[in-house]
Amino acid sequence: MTSQPVKSLVVPAHPHPLLAPEKNEGWGKIRKAYDNAREIIEQTDADVLVIYSTLWPSIIGHQIQAHPNPEWVLVDPDFHDLGSIPYQIRVDTELAEAWHQANQNRGLESRKVAYDGFPIDVGSVVACKLLNPDNRLPVVICSSNVYANRAETTVLAKSCLDAINSLGRKAIAVSIMSLSNRMFTTPIQPHDDHIHSAKDDEWNLKILEFLGAGRLEDVAQLSRTIHHQIRVQKVVAFKPMWWLSSMNQHRNNLTGEVLGYEPIHGAGAAVVVLDPTSSGQGDKEYDEDSIETFAGDRDVLGERKDQDSVESEDRSSHTQHPELWEPTDTHTSVNSHEAPKPVGAYPHARREGNILYLSGVGPRQPGTSQIPGGAIKDADGKAVDYDIKAQTRAVVSNIEKILHEAGASLENIVDVTTFLIDMDRDFKGYNEVWAETLGVYGPTRTTIAIKALPTPIAVEMKVVARFGDD
Repeated sequence: MTSQPVKSLVVPAHPHPLLAPEKNEGWGKIRKAYDNAREIIEQTDADVLVIYSTLWPSIIGHQIQAHPNPEWVLVDPDFHDLGSIPYQIRVDTELAEAWHQANQNRGLESRKVAYDGFPIDVGSVVACKLLNPDNRLPVVICSSNVYANRAETTVLAKSCLDAINSLGRKAIAVSIMSLSNRMFTTPIQPHDDHIHSAKDDEWNLKILEFLGAGRLEDVAQLSRTIHHQIRVQKVVAFKPMWWLSSMNQHRNNLTGEVLGYEPIHGAGAAVVVLDPTSSGQGDKEYDEDSIETFAGDRDVLGERKDQDSVESEDRSSHTQHPELWEPTDTHTSVNSHEAPKPVGAYPHARREGNILYLSGVGPRQPGTSQIPGGAIKDADGKAVDYDIKAQTRAVVSNIEKILHEAGASLENIVDVTTFLIDMDRDFKGYNEVWAETLGVYGPTRTTIAIKALPTPIAVEMKVVARFGDD
């Protein structure tokens, strides 16, 4: 019978808990969570740490660190101001070789890495320093292939179990990853650190709720939905969950414990320990194929079209649309994946203290740029009929999504400026929808007639909201 890891861990990839835990209360709490995880490991009879890190990306197959004693000084390319990390790691070369061979047996492209000075990624170094500071246990580190889909990652874990079982190892499986990984793109002061958005925090807490209940496979199967919801636009972000679930035979009845959850430079950082002991809650059905060998097919995101390609198709069939831009992202920006992309270099909203300023919001739909109620012009620029009520409802819906991203709601709106391209035709219908929606909350309002808007829409709103403490 195939055994499972003695323990399984999810740990963050950032150097802050190692190099600067005293600079931020949350960073210090993650350091304490790491310390607690180390104590749990030391109480087991484990004899190796097996590490899967998304911070070691590979293109040509999966690579496995096979140098017996990698030694170097690491400086994080983004957070070099925190200082350097000298490291010396003890590698289980026998297990590295066995995993490499097992990968090939199951149809995976696999290579060993055994070069002096070959860089170890920051996530693996931090995990080794904090979980295994005296090199009491040897480790094996595997790369994350950026093109590997769920099937390939599932097979990678099964190969790892083959190798562990063939050698009789008792392993700790370590997945190195952020939850939400939307980090700030400009430097921040340590005391300003927070989860980048309310939507990110909401999903992070849902993931941790599942992991705390031992529902690892549920998280793995939800990963595609989660990573689109929190704007993690690279599927690599949740590969560690696919790998860790397969390492634990796709179970949902593990015993889980969340040791810590805090922001690190805007991303969600958590330390979670999973025990193979049954939680007694009852397992869930595994509803995806549990593939045994890899045949080379990579449908990384399933049948869902990539959002950018959908928008590109839409733009090609409506040539009067301006180019769409990624929202400007700074530490005061608020951007929602559920709102349409801007037509210029600006954010969906900006937070200044407890005031939230929204850029002009129209009715376009994210991903497709479709206009509920119809566009005001056809592809040849000729005027066509449209439904102002449908457009207005879509505007309010988009506003609500942006406010939700910031942790606010429609009732927090204090002032609205509305722009109509045809006041005589549209004011009545627009005003009726206003009364049913925003009028309930009573913000002040100014309605202005204008000649045109950048896209073929009839209505746009500029919103100011106030929320939080004074």
